[in-house]
Amino acid sequence: MGWAEVFARVLGGGTPVEIRAFDGSRTGPPGAEVCVEVRSPLALSHLAAAPGELGLARAYVTGALEVHGDMYAALSSFPSVALEEIPPSLRRELLVKLAGYRLWWPVKPPAVEHRGRGWRHSKRRDSTSIAYHYDVSNRFYEWVLGPSMAYTCAVYPSETSTLEEAQFTKHDLVARKLGLQEGMRLLDVGCGWGGMVMHAAEHYGVRALGVTLSRQQAQWAQKAIAERGLADLAEVRHLDYRDVTETGFDAVSSIGLTEHIGLAQLPSYFSFLRDKLVPGGRLLNHCITRPDGSHGARPGKFIGRYVFPDGELEPVGTLVSAMNDNGFEVRHEENLREHYALTLAGWCENLEAHWGEAVAEVGLDRARVWRLYMAACRLGFERNIVQLHQVLGVRLDGTDAHYPLRPAW
Repeated sequence: MGWAEVFARVLGGGTPVEIRAFDGSRTGPPGAEVCVEVRSPLALSHLAAAPGELGLARAYVTGALEVHGDMYAALSSFPSVALEEIPPSLRRELLVKLAGYRLWWPVKPPAVEHRGRGWRHSKRRDSTSIAYHYDVSNRFYEWVLGPSMAYTCAVYPSETSTLEEAQFTKHDLVARKLGLQEGMRLLDVGCGWGGMVMHAAEHYGVRALGVTLSRQQAQWAQKAIAERGLADLAEVRHLDYRDVTETGFDAVSSIGLTEHIGLAQLPSYFSFLRDKLVPGGRLLNHCITRPDGSHGARPGKFIGRYVFPDGELEPVGTLVSAMNDNGFEVRHEENLREHYALTLAGWCENLEAHWGEAVAEVGLDRARVWRLYMAACRLGFERNIVQLHQVLGVRLDGTDAHYPLRPAW
């Protein structure tokens, strides 16, 4: 039996893709839209050493496995396979074939694989984890994200809206939910490249402070703020949100930070943000969530080691309870998961349009990580494996929420 047939059996069979292998074997429909090429026995060696998504990802990132055609279409074609459950007979057959090539465990993982050190969610470890993902290259992110430099779910007014229109709409929706008005003060925690900070300053006359653990993000944002003539109103600091000393903010936005916080830290996180607000001040928490409590908080091994180290996703009910228990009255919530699928489709298109430049900028391994993870995440939002929720809370002023009878947005 050739390597193509073995790989097809490992995947579970029945996939509408063509599989070709280095030994000349092939299986599946010829000329299919997607072709998976097993370029080296190392592809199966990675799977033998780390059955499941991690081994498959390692094989792809190292180039031992290639996907010809659209990555999203490829992932859509694969069944929900539990590679950990490879039958013992097939695993023995795989090991025998690998032994013939003098390949054995453990195979060395790609250099871009990350393993955190130190106390989980300590300031030092969080800083390292954020730097791993975000301090890659501002130029690379400009190509992937587009002019908005917004690395969070956009809000599409319609399915034909552009990515830039949708990112503007997202920032404006957050601003209106927070009730921003000229002269107010906004704290944006985990501010990224400063999109929300600049939007609030430019369009609402708000004095906005953003903080991020990514040094490269802060440098890019400060330069953009100066170029747009917003330095009198907007500022972005390279700073852990826990080290913000100012108080008395009228509003706090947290767009894409909570995923990095961790379940154990949620009470202190929401309590800290509450204490930053004036009575009647609002918090808008925008983050990826699990669809229900039956899913584990920690991501799969591929996402955990190659994309978002130490990331944790909670169901929205956990977040709402944590907000309620730590000083917020929850006034509004909505799920935007379809919007994130559209956002990721836009980022995938941008990456493909700049593929050669991206590879030259960050290296082939890291570019392949981004291609795989964004396509997989798009599929995850479409299949309701993950969701995106915005939750609006208010720090009460006694019993007064300073909130309209009906939402004003």
